Amino acid sequence: MSVALWRQWRSGLLLGDQLGSIGMKNRGILTAFVAAGLAAAPALAAGQQTDPTMNPNPTPMNPQAPQNQNMPLNQPGYPTQTGSQANQRVSMRDSLGSPGQTGQQMMDNQFVRSATEAGIGDIKISELAVKKGSPFIKDLAQKMMSDHISINKDLATVADSMGVMLPRKMGKDQQVEYDKLNGLSGKEFDAEYVTYMARAHFKDLHSFHSEASAASDPALQEQVVKALKTMHEHIGLIKDTAKNEGIALPPPPPRGPRPATNATNP
Repeated sequence: MSVALWRQWRSGLLLGDQLGSIGMKNRGILTAFVAAGLAAAPALAAGQQTDPTMNPNPTPMNPQAPQNQNMPLNQPGYPTQTGSQANQRVSMRDSLGSPGQTGQQMMDNQFVRSATEAGIGDIKISELAVKKGSPFIKDLAQKMMSDHISINKDLATVADSMGVMLPRKMGKDQQVEYDKLNGLSGKEFDAEYVTYMARAHFKDLHSFHSEASAASDPALQEQVVKALKTMHEHIGLIKDTAKNEGIALPPPPPRGPRPATNATNP
């Protein structure tokens, strides 16, 4: 073998040894990476577990919502129902009556709500009269406001003990009257306000007299009788104001037969 060929053969052996050494090092590095990955796998799996308080089936409208949204509410160990859902249940209970209530008790509940709604209307309409009426009308309206605020406070106290949820605004018919008055002024306003208050009080006297005779709740009956005295006084004030202002009042409705008095509430 010539010297040149020997040198080429020797160089090939050295190159093969170097490549083999590099391959061994790479295999060692790869083995280390694989071992590290296997060691970290349990930790990664634990981190990917679903939070037990989150919804396992989220939707686009309710992503990752708490599971307890689908759980029974107002039960031991579960969340308390609040907000619009609770108000909806209370409103339904007021409309249908609580379990075990008698027919008269349900009528009492309805009376308290209706009377409160009517009182709110009288207060709001009288507030308008205080701003827009003539001096005599303003005096009458101020008296109406003060007394009906007091009546509604008394009814609210009774309603609380009865578990009745009360309205917070006037009824639709009263809102129509309010809007009508708001578009009037001067004598037209005065005449419409006094006429409306006369009609409203004739109606209230009838419903309050009926409730005073039939109420099953003694506290409610006491407040109704108290309110009746104030309303009779209001009728006298309305008539006097109408006479002073030259306003013709509508005749009072004919009286029907008085309802029978409860044996427990003479």
